[in-house]
This record gives sequence, structure tokens and C-alpha cells, in this order.
Amino acid sequence: MDVDAYLARLDLPVPAAADLAALRLLQERHLRHVPFENLSVHLGEPIDLTEDALFDKIVRRRRGGFCYELNGLFASLLVELGFDATLHAAQVFGPDCTPGPPLDHAAILVRLDDDEWLVDVGFGRFARHPLALSAVEPQRDPDGEYLLLDAPYGDVDVLRDGKPEYRLERRPRLLTDFAPMAWWQSTSPQSHFTQSLTCSRPTAQGRVTLSGHRLIETVDGVRHEVDLPTDAAVRLAYRVYFGIRLTRLPVVPGTHPLTRNPTLNPS
Repeated sequence: MDVDAYLARLDLPVPAAADLAALRLLQERHLRHVPFENLSVHLGEPIDLTEDALFDKIVRRRRGGFCYELNGLFASLLVELGFDATLHAAQVFGPDCTPGPPLDHAAILVRLDDDEWLVDVGFGRFARHPLALSAVEPQRDPDGEYLLLDAPYGDVDVLRDGKPEYRLERRPRLLTDFAPMAWWQSTSPQSHFTQSLTCSRPTAQGRVTLSGHRLIETVDGVRHEVDLPTDAAVRLAYRVYFGIRLTRLPVVPGTHPLTRNPTLNPS
């Protein structure tokens, strides 16, 4: 991995030490500079979970991705920088508050001295800073209040503002373990990723999301929505807000390009 190029993508120098302060800054900058997006699903681009392919997409082509891509490559960067980082599977809770299938999500655990920290740059709206796995009290973050609770079989339930987000496994995983589920997520008609189109990232004042032709900005808690009138305006928004240059626009199958598409993780 070209660590310098990856850090340049995050607008960061090489950290002086692999400590909590560096981890917080790396996570925050990754979320700010690398969007959560599923454009490849609707551009006909394969989801390739090899490190070379992910590096080319996220660093060289300055794109984003979804959980397996973003956390998969970020975990590799953390290891290169000297962190004890491992990938872990998670089951995302549905609207009925029941956990989804295994390997539904990929997140990162980082061990620092005797503590473990949950790091996640691939869930859309989520904590901007590492979450202490051992904490028994709610943890405040710019994107909400997080509570980590014991779950069956040694797993950990992650709640944001009292709502369960996902159930995290403690068993480490390889990135290749997620390949079948990544294929399903990017091809199945039942997957949220094939039904919806989103590109989203946090900002200093809140969050910005582009879903189809709908641009959503949340500034200091106030949500603003605008429907962009032309394809050219959408391409410009991708470039200005996310640094993504597209020659053609992704479209959810069965919809008109100007159709409003729901976001996966609303701002």
C-alpha cells in the first residue's frame, strides 16, 4: 500500500504514533473526505474486495464505497501505520429491531494497550470518533449518543440515540469472508443497495447527501432539500460536494433519472 498517497487522500501527514489521538483524527478525516456511496452498484461496476482494487477506487480515483470497501481498506491502512486493527462482521438491525443476516456489515476493532475501540467509516451516518468497547455509560459523539451493550454469544449491540444499529461479532474476520455478502448486497433485488442510490458524508456543520437528483444538506441541525434540475447539475454536485467526477450518472433500475430515490442513511 502507498501509505503516503492514502494519507494525502485524507489530507493528513504520517501520524507520530499509533495512539488514540491519531486514531480519532484518522477516523474523522476518513469520514469527511471519503464518502459513503453505492454508485458502483448502479454504474455496473463490480465490487472487488482485493486491496489493490480498493486502493485504486478510493485513493487513485477518489471515490467512496460501502462498508466492505471503506472499512476493508481503512483497516489495512491502520495496520500499515502500526495499529492492532482487525475486521469484524456485524448484523444490521431492521425496522423491527431484529438483527439481519451474518456478515451484513463490516466494522473495525482497534486494540490500544488494554482497551478495544470500535471504528467504523462505512455505515453512513455513524460515530465520527472511536467508541470504547468497555464503556458502560453512553458515549457522546458529534453524530449522536452511543451505547454499547452485551449481546448473546459475546457479541456487542451498538445503539445510537437509543436505537439499535448493529450487533458486532468479537471474532476477527478476513476481508475475503465478506465477498459473498458483498456480491449479494450489490446484485440482489432485495438489497437496499440495489433499490436506492446515495452518496453522503459529514461536514463541519452537519451532513450532505446526494440521492438521485435530490441534494440534502443539514446545517446546524436544519435540513435543506433541493431537487437539481438537470444531469449537468447533478454531475456538478458530485464534483463540488464529494470530489467525484462522473461521465455518466448512476440510475436505479426501473426509475427515471429524475425520480426521487430514498437514501440508505438519511442525513
